Amino acid sequence: MPTLADHSTRTALAARISQLSPSALPAWGRMTAPQMLAHCADALRMAYGDLPCAAKNVPLARLGLVKWLFLNVIPFPKGAPTARELIARPPAEWGDEREAIVALIERFAREASRPTWPPHPLFGPMTGPQWGQLAWKHLDHHLRQFGA
Repeated sequence: MPTLADHSTRTALAARISQLSPSALPAWGRMTAPQMLAHCADALRMAYGDLPCAAKNVPLARLGLVKWLFLNVIPFPKGAPTARELIARPPAEWGDEREAIVALIERFAREASRPTWPPHPLFGPMTGPQWGQLAWKHLDHHLRQFGA
């Protein structure tokens, strides 16, 4: 499974982000391209602990097998609900938002080996490798949504 811990994966994501246009139309969902970048940037901020998100009470999602299946097998669902905190912020200017998300992706390289990570609001405790996988999967999902 690709992960943000891998340099070539981060480079490929940055290249895909550079292909995006603020006027790109989604293949599904209601977000605009600028809203999607803001959402993905805030999801990374959540992973780093910079943006707190309220925990969801879905005990099944916190089971190791369910978390593993979601990270490694189950495709990211189109139209899945998201934390309100991850859609609350209006996007910044397009260029600034693109630069911010690429910087947040690169930040993973510096923090991948940190000993503790914030819990995920749905999946609970997460390791750095799990966050790296989930972040890649989330970014890939939304970049495909906008054809990148």
